[in-house]
Amino acid sequence: MIKRTLLGSLLLAAALGAAAQQPIYQDPTQPLEKRVDDALSRMTTAEKIAVIHAQSKFCSAGVPRLGIPELWMTDGPHGIRPEVLWDEWDQAGWSNDSCTAFPALTCLAATWNPDMSTLYGRSIGEEARYRGKDVLLGPGVNIYRTPLGGRNFEYMGEDPYLSSRMVVPYIQGVQQNGVAACVKHFALNNQEAYRNQYNAQLDDRALYEIYLPAFHAAVTEGHAWAIMPAYNLYERQHLAENKRLLNDILRGEWKFDGVAISDWGAVHNTPRTVTQGVDMEFGTATDGLRAGAKNAYDSYYLAQPYLKLIQEGVFSTKELDEKVRRVLRLGFRTAMNYAKPMGSMNSPEHSAAARRIGDEGIVLLKNDGNLLPLNLENHPNILVVGENAIKMMTVGGGSSSLKARYEISPLEGLKQRIGTQGQVSYVRGYVGDVGGSYNGVHSGQDLSDSRTPEQLQAEAVEAATKADYVIFVGGLNKADHQDCEGTDRLSLALPYGQDKLISALAKANHHLVVVNISGNAVAMPWVKEVPAIMQGWYLGSETGHALADVLTGDVNPSGHLPFTFPQSLNDVGAHRLGEYPGRATELERMKQPGHQGDTLDVRYNEGIFVGYRFADKERITPLFPFGHGLSYTTFVFSRPTVSQSTMTADGSLTVRLTVTNTGQRTGEEVVQLYISDKKSALPRPIKELKGFRKVRLDPGKSQEVSFTIDRTALSYFDDQAHQWVAEPGDFEALVGASAADIRGKVKFALQ
Repeated sequence: MIKRTLLGSLLLAAALGAAAQQPIYQDPTQPLEKRVDDALSRMTTAEKIAVIHAQSKFCSAGVPRLGIPELWMTDGPHGIRPEVLWDEWDQAGWSNDSCTAFPALTCLAATWNPDMSTLYGRSIGEEARYRGKDVLLGPGVNIYRTPLGGRNFEYMGEDPYLSSRMVVPYIQGVQQNGVAACVKHFALNNQEAYRNQYNAQLDDRALYEIYLPAFHAAVTEGHAWAIMPAYNLYERQHLAENKRLLNDILRGEWKFDGVAISDWGAVHNTPRTVTQGVDMEFGTATDGLRAGAKNAYDSYYLAQPYLKLIQEGVFSTKELDEKVRRVLRLGFRTAMNYAKPMGSMNSPEHSAAARRIGDEGIVLLKNDGNLLPLNLENHPNILVVGENAIKMMTVGGGSSSLKARYEISPLEGLKQRIGTQGQVSYVRGYVGDVGGSYNGVHSGQDLSDSRTPEQLQAEAVEAATKADYVIFVGGLNKADHQDCEGTDRLSLALPYGQDKLISALAKANHHLVVVNISGNAVAMPWVKEVPAIMQGWYLGSETGHALADVLTGDVNPSGHLPFTFPQSLNDVGAHRLGEYPGRATELERMKQPGHQGDTLDVRYNEGIFVGYRFADKERITPLFPFGHGLSYTTFVFSRPTVSQSTMTADGSLTVRLTVTNTGQRTGEEVVQLYISDKKSALPRPIKELKGFRKVRLDPGKSQEVSFTIDRTALSYFDDQAHQWVAEPGDFEALVGASAADIRGKVKFALQ
């Protein structure tokens, strides 16, 4: 195979040699905007209309007359979706469209390591490029507002700063392959319940401080080439046709020059979309919008209805030209990028990347008595219990469902790792979701079991009494009302009677490890009964290997939570102060005949106090705090210092401390910097994350960690003045290992 760098050089050389005979738009040596202008000037109005809407499930038309190719989209953000038929969701039946399944983005965020984000983006971008895709529909960076959110597993947690730092390298990694990252879902997509109907109501402080920063970073730092508005509404306009977010903020304040691509079926109105909406419209219905049309895609809002309005003089081609200009810009960056690499698919490097990200993202929540790592010296009898130990998790959950080339289950991974060092046995324990199909992809598993819950529990308890270790692998799955697009969870509790089973196992064996597989926090009424608890996430193809790495101590756990685990829903601002999933009276109204399609107002009454900000404000002790993560070694932080006691308005200062590994193992610690404004004109959180570093240290070794901060780290958004404000006065820098584990503080002032 020709090396891709050589191939790119050959293609570029050929292009350069033919430049003299080519139109400007075909000449890669010409500036991008000049090429866009030239191509636009050669297109007819009908051709312009054709490129701004779908022509199949996942592609838009090109301009064959001009040699401008189609643009192909693919779902992500955890792997490349299998091929479907031209205008149906049924599988195309390819034998070579399986992929590497990477860990869910909650796991990536839990690494607290931007290097892992770069690795993730580059790897998944290589798979997209190899499959001929131009746009990867991901990553997702919506804020984790409630632990019931069905799509939280696709996002990066509750904190805007953490999400911002993790999304930028992901985008850069994807786009270095000539594949556009399409950041989603812009914005305020914080619940799946009534996702096409709910209208988010919140003040500008919450909008700018909590819900927009990750998108802002994606656009202004990551330079994302595409963005996808959400299904829901804001200011009573659907996000795909929302003037405030798309025109005023995205294209106005942030100067976004990429393409706004609709979510499938998210456009509702032609005139609004023309003047203030998306640039490209895609749809879900297999017959477009109007059954019986010769080409149903021509009936989309940005298709013939738009062309008809131009022909009638309602619109000029001004708005159309701007949309096409952005689509052409995307095409030159992707499909017509002659220097793009070839990419690769299912390579050993991608498997290694998936495993490494999983290793770094797994979070050790509790480890009383140093039960973990497993001691294999005496050939232990290890009992594995739970459906999630054998259930494939790459299939299902919505648009992120994958056709993985392989998936190592937790049970298989443990058996492979332990081998002859111990005996690994398995019992079911409970029955949950026995299926494994989504859009024609089948896991091949039939997990049906006719035994009663009582019989299953009795078998597990009896086996537990004879084991040296019991590893319970449970949690959620990707069925409806769990971690799944389109539905939210119905409760914080674990489903399928798992709580009762875990308590029974804890009584039967004191060497119990609970591995929770989920993309959301869950209630743990048994938390004091269980000595060791691990958050396992959805880890993709290398699930079993990554879990075995950490359980056995081959890898020291270094993941930290990207969101708070509350003790109850009443400890979450969206539930105590908000109206999730809406006000009770309005929810009741929407159940009445004739009102099912009404708009539902959802008031974000908690404002800026989301996650740990709310817990701090209300003095709530969470089950496990934001940023929490244990290790098999120990770390000591020195007292932090600042480079100067006073910072000028246009200057900066440096916070320094030393971290020492005082344990017996090499390990990584996440040093977290929070800033506290001691007095402000507007209410502010007690502290806010403004920096973090992941440090790897051998036993006995130390390293200095420094953070440079300027006024942006001290600012809040003044919604009356519509600007960021850093008030002069006293501040405090806090360093710690979680939002609740602050190891040191140092004061300073802003002039």
